[in-house]
Amino acid sequence: MARVLAVANQKGGVAKTTSVSSLGAALTELGQRVLLVDLDPQACLTFSLGLDPDALELSVHDVLLGRLSAGLVLLRTADGSDLLPATIELAGCEAVLLSRTGREHVLRLALAEIIDDYDFVLVDCPPSLGVLTINGLTAADEVVIPLQCETLSHRGVGQLLDTVHDVRRLTNPRLRVRGVLPTLFDGRTAHSRAVLADVAARYQIRVLEPPVARSVRFAEAPGIGRSILTTAGRSKGAHAYREHARAIAGLGPVPLSGPGAPALLAARRSRVRLIGEEDLDEPSRTGERLVVADLDDVPLDDVGLDDVGLDSVAFDGVDLGGGLVDDGLADDGLAGNRGGGAVVGTGSAKAIRQVRAALSRSGR
Repeated sequence: MARVLAVANQKGGVAKTTSVSSLGAALTELGQRVLLVDLDPQACLTFSLGLDPDALELSVHDVLLGRLSAGLVLLRTADGSDLLPATIELAGCEAVLLSRTGREHVLRLALAEIIDDYDFVLVDCPPSLGVLTINGLTAADEVVIPLQCETLSHRGVGQLLDTVHDVRRLTNPRLRVRGVLPTLFDGRTAHSRAVLADVAARYQIRVLEPPVARSVRFAEAPGIGRSILTTAGRSKGAHAYREHARAIAGLGPVPLSGPGAPALLAARRSRVRLIGEEDLDEPSRTGERLVVADLDDVPLDDVGLDDVGLDSVAFDGVDLGGGLVDDGLADDGLAGNRGGGAVVGTGSAKAIRQVRAALSRSGR
């Protein structure tokens, strides 16, 4: 039988939908059979996966009201997972369900006839604590709480945990909290780290590692109708979701080989390291590539890297598939950028030697 994970947080804009689509794609890459359920009337998950909610005749709304079985509404996505899509009609579903006995169990009962066809079911809950979210939690084995690493974003975590406690007591005693998933994370700021520490201490809840770094790649992916694993598969964010998917599936960490491994390896280093050409997927046209990782919020110009003259630099999220370009594109040199992420530069052998020498002089 499939494991059911609800992704819930009553605050909007914390990457619930992004997490569902990315984890679903990552689990599918691992050979798992995955079903995604869009319980949000805004239908953002449905749209993000390349479907037009306004053009759909059937949706999860029909399933929850008992008009159709779930199997008749399923759609296959380009990322390989199946989807129970949503439309704006779902907004009226809560009002109808409120008058029905056993309304909290509607989704669980609807999934019962198809759940054996899947290994994992991921439920994208709406940004509220209403009947639809309660349905998602009642159907789930675990709940994952995406959390934007900002003070205002974690104020509602306590309310959600109170709701989880009520669901355990009244409708689903097997439900457990898998943990808080840090999203839109900026490791360069002490504030992001302080928020995570406060959440862990205040609510005695597990913080899932690694955090998912903020990246424009996540904003670009829905416009193409695919997850970031397809549109920027070698980016830092894609690797973070792959690690979480492997943890959910009970597998080990992502192997440090294959596409994009240098970016992942850089993110795991606790101090500055240089990664040689043998660790890269493709040769640099200008010579070597240099990866400088996790500078612990130290300005790189303090390390003496001014005016090194590298041809290009990409900072904090490396997409080796489309060249060394991501959000945070730097100048020709490394000066002025702050650490906490991966910095990748390309340049002549002389420029690389200058960087190595500067790092050596700094004792890093």
